[in-house]
Amino acid sequence: MKKKYPFLGIVLSAGMVMAACGEDDSSSGSESTGSEGAGSDFDLLEEGQFTTASSGLYKPFSFEEGGDLKGFDIDIGNAIAEEMGLEPNPVTTPFETIIQGLNSNRYDAIIGSMSNTKERSEQVSFSDPYYYSGGAIFVREGNTEIQSAEDLEGKKIGVVGQSTYETAAAEYTDDIQYYTSDVVALQDLTIEGRLDAVITADVVGFEAQNAGLEVEMVGEPLWIEQPSIAVRKDDEELLAAIDEALDTIIENGTYEEISEKWFGRNLLDVDLEGVEVLE
Repeated sequence: MKKKYPFLGIVLSAGMVMAACGEDDSSSGSESTGSEGAGSDFDLLEEGQFTTASSGLYKPFSFEEGGDLKGFDIDIGNAIAEEMGLEPNPVTTPFETIIQGLNSNRYDAIIGSMSNTKERSEQVSFSDPYYYSGGAIFVREGNTEIQSAEDLEGKKIGVVGQSTYETAAAEYTDDIQYYTSDVVALQDLTIEGRLDAVITADVVGFEAQNAGLEVEMVGEPLWIEQPSIAVRKDDEELLAAIDEALDTIIENGTYEEISEKWFGRNLLDVDLEGVEVLE
C-alpha cells in the first residue's frame, strides 16, 4: 500500500469556511454521444462538454457558493476542458459512490481530489497527479492524549467514508464516525466528547485552522497522496487527452495561477524527501 519516495515536507495554508453543496450531479445516465474535442476521438457524455464530478463538500477544492461550484478542483477541470476545446460541466455527487457513478456513465471523469491507489486503479484509470497532499491526524486544540498515530488505538476517529482516511483509521480503531464532508468532521472535532481525532488532508485541516476552528495537527503527515483525475477503464483516448491538457496548463503557467489563487503556492512544486507515498 505505501512505498518510500524521495519527497518533501508540505506546509499548506489558506482560508476556509463551511459551505453547502449540490446534492446530485445534474447529468443523466445516458450513453456517450461520440463527440470529439481538440482532434481526439474519445466519447463524451454530452457532445462538446467535459462533465466532471466532485463531492462539492471539500472546501477549498470543491464547494458551492452563491449557487455556483467553486474551488481548486473546479478551476483545474475548467482549464483542462478549455485546453481540450470543450465546455466545462462540473457536477456534484456523493464521494462514497463517485466511482460507481463514473462507471455508470453519469459523467466523463472525476476531478474531486481522489488519490490514485492500487485498489481504485483496479476500477478506474488515473491521469498523472495534479497535486500532492499529506494525510494527517487532527485533534482539538490543547489535546495532549494523542501525540502520535499509536495513540489513536481505540479512539473515536472521524473520516469521510470510502476515503483513504477511512482505511488509515481502521488500522487503529473500530470506533469510526463517518461523514460526507471533512469540514463537518473537523467542526465536530471541536465539540467536547464528539470525536477524539479526525484524519484528513493536511491542507484541509490548515484551512480549518485559518477559518478559526480550534484544531491542530499531530506530528508530520502520515503519508503523501497523489490526487489524480479518474476516467473509465476503456476511455484510453480521453485519458491521453487529459494528461496532455494537464501538461500544457502546467507548462503555460495556468496551473500555477490556479494554485496560487487558492493556496498561495504551487501544489506540485514539492521536494520529496523520505516521505511515504500512498499507493
